[in-house]
Amino acid sequence: MPHIVQFTEPRRVELVETDPVPLVPGSVRVATWYSGVSAGTELTAYRGTNPYLTSTWDAQRRLFVPGEPSFGYPVQGWGYSEVGQVVEVADDVTSLRAGDVVHGIWGHRSDAVLPASALEWRRMPDQADPLLGTFARVGSIALNGVLAADVRLGERVAIFGQGVIGLLATRLATLSGGRVYAVDTVAGRLAMAENFGAVATIDALRPGGAGAYIRELTGGGADSAIELSGSDRALHEAVRCVVVEGLVAASGFYQGGATQLRLGEEFHHNRVRIVASQISGVPVGLGGRWDQPRLVRTVMELVLSGAVDAGALVSDVVAASDVAGVFSRLDEGDPDILQAVLQFDAAPERAR
Repeated sequence: MPHIVQFTEPRRVELVETDPVPLVPGSVRVATWYSGVSAGTELTAYRGTNPYLTSTWDAQRRLFVPGEPSFGYPVQGWGYSEVGQVVEVADDVTSLRAGDVVHGIWGHRSDAVLPASALEWRRMPDQADPLLGTFARVGSIALNGVLAADVRLGERVAIFGQGVIGLLATRLATLSGGRVYAVDTVAGRLAMAENFGAVATIDALRPGGAGAYIRELTGGGADSAIELSGSDRALHEAVRCVVVEGLVAASGFYQGGATQLRLGEEFHHNRVRIVASQISGVPVGLGGRWDQPRLVRTVMELVLSGAVDAGALVSDVVAASDVAGVFSRLDEGDPDILQAVLQFDAAPERAR
């Protein structure tokens, strides 16, 4: 029987059996090898803080409104960083064949039936480490944030949060010609940020705040900032760190209120622009040229060429059956865990 990761109730996650899905015309069956855990987004399901679990999303009006939650526990199908092997192909499919290794989005499940058209441009090269395919989506989120912050050659950009996406953003901003000031509370992540090209690293908990220190380091402020931690305090410090009429790309997934974000202070007096960077779209000014497939292709070209050392971010590859332990560590803020990847039974044995 196939298996799927299920959030059964707050702070309880497990691998459970699920019904097999039949192959349909135009589709292929993929046996999952690896599935990357997106700590920020998926912890909202683990903790029960996701707005879809607490209110109704009115898709027509695009508003969250009081009422029955849009979905409730048990929650299945989360995950958006998968790699697997095509094991079955519908008779009318010619663009893929059994044995192809592909990356895509189908959730933490042991197998999936997907349209061939969604995967035919997502094949992994034969010589590539298949684990790298799990970075397509998170890398796209990072790139979207860099584009939203309008990072240009020689400009100073502060990046708050040096988790997986923040570190990818640090590297991508550096490749774009930006001078990155990386902010986090974990020393190991700041050390990794240096390896990824940051010109300076800042402890987010330093006295006086990271924003004021970045203004001092840069002689007046960063040109832009990208906030990726999902903390309202970090968003406030990002606003504090930029120049007059500076730009802040809010890329984190913020939960609850924002008591630390004080809009009557630097935001108001320095006329700071805050833009939301969310992966369902690209920055407004780039809509004619960029889309999600281009984000994915760009990131994967850089990862597969070695320009972005995504493999260095993998801290844990664990059996999918051990998913509860992974989320417990993430929930507790274990500083040793960076990118956790679930390995399913179909995955080939990895060299140790």
